[in-house]
This record gives sequence, C-alpha cells and structure tokens, in this order.
Amino acid sequence: MRNSTYLKMGLNMLLHSKLRSWLTIIGIVIGVGSVIGIVSLGDAMQASIQSELAEMDLTKITISPGYTKASSNMHGPPGMGGGGTSTDAELTDDDIDALQGLDSVQYIAGEISGSEEVKYTGETATLSITGVDPQVWKYMTTLETQSGRLLEPADKYVAVIGSGIASETYDHDIGVNQVITVNNKSVRVVGILTEEGMGDDSNIYMPIDGAVDLIEDAQEDVYDSITVKAKSEDLVDGLTEDIEKRLMVSRHIIQEDDRDFSLTASKSMAESVTEMMSSMTLFLGAIAAVSLLVGAVGIANTMFTSVLEKTKEIGTMKAIGAKNRDILMIFLFNSAMVGLVGGILGVILGSFVSSGLQAMMGSDMTGGGSGVRISLMFEGLALAVMIGVISGVVPAYRASKLKPVDALRYE
Repeated sequence: MRNSTYLKMGLNMLLHSKLRSWLTIIGIVIGVGSVIGIVSLGDAMQASIQSELAEMDLTKITISPGYTKASSNMHGPPGMGGGGTSTDAELTDDDIDALQGLDSVQYIAGEISGSEEVKYTGETATLSITGVDPQVWKYMTTLETQSGRLLEPADKYVAVIGSGIASETYDHDIGVNQVITVNNKSVRVVGILTEEGMGDDSNIYMPIDGAVDLIEDAQEDVYDSITVKAKSEDLVDGLTEDIEKRLMVSRHIIQEDDRDFSLTASKSMAESVTEMMSSMTLFLGAIAAVSLLVGAVGIANTMFTSVLEKTKEIGTMKAIGAKNRDILMIFLFNSAMVGLVGGILGVILGSFVSSGLQAMMGSDMTGGGSGVRISLMFEGLALAVMIGVISGVVPAYRASKLKPVDALRYE
C-alpha cells in the first residue's frame, strides 16, 4: 500500500471513533498546552531579566564590611560572599591604597550611604543619599541623566537625583538648578536620572565630601562599600581572587574564619540569576510534561481498544492480501494523527495560556511578553506526534501479528 492509503485509512479510523478519540486528544491538548505555556512564560521572564542584566556593568566588584561563611557559600565560589555582616569591621582609605597596584583594576572608589530628611518647597521626605567619588563615578556608573549632568570633580554640595524624586515625591516637580535642603544645608540639583536606572529612581547621589557632612554617623575616609571596576569582564574572576589576597594581607588576616570583608561580583550575580531562571523553567516544564505521559497512556489505551474492535476487519484485509507491514502502518498513522491533532490544538491552547500568564504577572516580570516562539510551536507538534507514534507501536505491532483465521473467527 501507498502512504496515502495508510493516511486515508488512519483518518477514517479516527473519524469513526469520535468520542473515544477526542477524549484521548484532550489529554494531549492539555499536556502540550501546559508545556508550551510554561516554557514560553519562562522565555519571556528570561528575556526580561537578560535585558535588565544588559544594563548592568558586569566588570564591577563590590567590597563590603563583615563576612559570614554562609553568605559566601550562597554566591558560589569562595570569595564571592555578600550580604550579612558578622563584625564591626570598617573599610577605609588603607583598603583602597592596598588595591591600587593591581593591574586589572581600572577604577576604584569608596561610597557611603544613609537616609536623611530632605526638604523641598516646605515638604519633607526621608530619602536615601549615596556619597560617591565624583572624579571616577561618571566612569563607573551606567546611569544616565534625562536632564542636567552627572557629578564633576569640583562639586561638593550638589546632587543628582532619581526621576522618581524629581516628579513623584513632592507636590512640585524638582528641576535642574533647583535647591533642596538636607539637614539644614542647601544642595543644588545638577542632574536628574532617566527612568531606566535600575532601583535608582528614589536615590540621591552627592560628592562624598559633601555627603560626609550631611549624613549622620558618616566619617571621613570610612566607607560603607568600595567598588572596583575591572578593565574587562574577562578579568573579573582573577581580579576577585587578587583583591581577596591583597585585603587578607593588608588587614593582617591569616585564617579564613577571621575574614571581616565580603566580595560580590556583578558578573557572578548575573550568572546565578540566569542559571536559576533556566532551572526554574526546566522544573516547571517537567511538571507540565507529566500530563503528556497521561496523554500517552490514553493513546495506547485507545489503540488497544481499536485493535480489538477491528479484529475482524484486520482478518479480512489479511485474507485479501494485506501484509503485516500494511496493518502496522495503518495503526501507526492513526496514532500519529491523534498526536498531531492534539498537538495543533495544544499549541493554540498554549499560546492563550502563555498570554494569560504574562498578562497576570505584568510587564515588570515578563518585559511586556514575547509571545510563543515559532520553534517552540514546532517542537510541541513534533513532541505530540512522537508521543502518538510511540504510544501506538505496541498496539499496532499486535494488530499486525494477528493470524487471518483467528481474526475472522473473533467475536
């Protein structure tokens, strides 16, 4: 027989067992739809995170005071600790001086931070203030201004503010060259950041010399963190190890347990987030794939039932010359078509599920949604057909091995 004949007879079997076939198809539809919906949602979330990570400077390494072994282990290899301080250690100019000679270092600067009351047009709000070194800050930051400029070396009591502070914190918008008051000290706004600044909409940046005078408990030459910028992303891992060794020596630390500083590399954080998202998508996809297994069992059950129902027809076909291969291919085409129809409907269902989930989670999590990849649609269809064929192999093989005499006498 020709393939067209197999296809015609397989389609005829599908159409003449409507209820049973459609109940089986529904199982495939749910399985394929679930997998496509969850995987496409994961794709959208990964794309959103990747776009945010692309805005990060992956050459930065942040040094923080305090260290715990637990926090180190959370971020991967030794020396990549972060969060959680275990001592009252301080970071000072001595630490910056100890790192100045490293070949891989492009820029290095200390920062201080704190929350203070900021007044504007008679209103008061408690805002975060970060003191930075204006000589190198504009070379180390990825932030951009929508109006005005960034800090310059000659600045002191001036500030660059987030767009959220400029337009949302007070009843009146703050513009460039407007004056805000911090701890009774006038500070002139020289720049307003763009809205794309990640987490910086409600932050105020000032030269560190001016910030020391305005932030309570701030001390000169004592920093809340030190930021090191490597010359290239490829040098970050090696530079992290060099910084750890230098600081261990300069701070006279011999035992690992006596460490009083932590290192956090932006590159390591980005890799961890990407890996976590991939693992989560794979895990959720595997859970959804369980429904495909249920669908496969349904196809096998339907095919076994179909073989029993058509035993006499099989005997008649063999009696008039049909070969074992012909019977095998007819039933395989039938099971493949069940998988194909379920796959097509599953792709449609998965597209709606993906759109609904992305709409529910919002554009902040999914970047506005990216739809379902064409390749994912074809993969879903191929998976459904493959499941149909695999599930139908045993019933089709049993049908092909029936003896004509036994089949014709079957009641």
